[in-house]
Amino acid sequence: MRYIKKNHVGAFCFLLLCLATVTLQELDAQSKTILRYRDSKGSEGYGLLHGESVRGLRGNLNDFMRGVFELSGTTLRLHNVKILPPVKASKIIAFGWTYSAHAKEVGGELNRKDPLVFLKPPTVIVAHLDTIRYPLALSSRVEFEGELAIIIGREAKDVTPDQVADYILGYTCFNDVTARDLTEKDPEFTRGKGFDSFGPLGPWIVTGIGADDLRIVTRLNGQVKQDARTSEMIYDIPFLVSYISRVMTLHPGDIIATGTPGGSAPMKPGDVVEVEIERIGVLTNPVR
Repeated sequence: MRYIKKNHVGAFCFLLLCLATVTLQELDAQSKTILRYRDSKGSEGYGLLHGESVRGLRGNLNDFMRGVFELSGTTLRLHNVKILPPVKASKIIAFGWTYSAHAKEVGGELNRKDPLVFLKPPTVIVAHLDTIRYPLALSSRVEFEGELAIIIGREAKDVTPDQVADYILGYTCFNDVTARDLTEKDPEFTRGKGFDSFGPLGPWIVTGIGADDLRIVTRLNGQVKQDARTSEMIYDIPFLVSYISRVMTLHPGDIIATGTPGGSAPMKPGDVVEVEIERIGVLTNPVR
């Protein structure tokens, strides 16, 4: 090996870091797929998904939002890691009745001036392949709701619609699991939307894509139940993010669930639900 003078070591290390960053950029100039995982030794971290490999990353959501992707030097096979929920959110902000077909099927209000908004607690979040737990003692009608989820990448307050893109890290799949018999009789949605495991999220975050016309398909035991496009939404994404940022401060990792298309239907223990969104992937969860 060629000898490197001691006073050149720092520059050499900096060069290696630059080369690593360039390598990441070359994987996809437009988008990246960010995975949060746990390895076989129990260590957790973020990685960049590339085919069937996970390349470990240093840093956090703030770094990724700034376009800083530094390789840690770790490479793992996807099938050897446990996929975790892609973020630890301080809150989940959900919008309802954003698709006319769903509003009609559940008796929702059409042509609202302001969107319907509600919160789900962070304890609803489970990962890809984790179990949706059916609360048999309290509900007899639990339904899936496949949705596009927005992941906030930096603190946002009073953001205008034309500024929204600067605050979105990326997008993922979400299942707004709902105890329909409870939301139909309660004056608000907290109980029917808030059971533990009622918020499958993932499997990862995809950055750098447009989300105004993505296909959403939800399957129950392999049968298509929901099939729509985000372009069918009554309110667009810039409006929704701007709207809620005027009410509350959004923090990195917060989730905005954009509402579900028509076709929501009951699930039962033993079923498997898949939410697939074009350019993002498939979120799969069994029901127990």
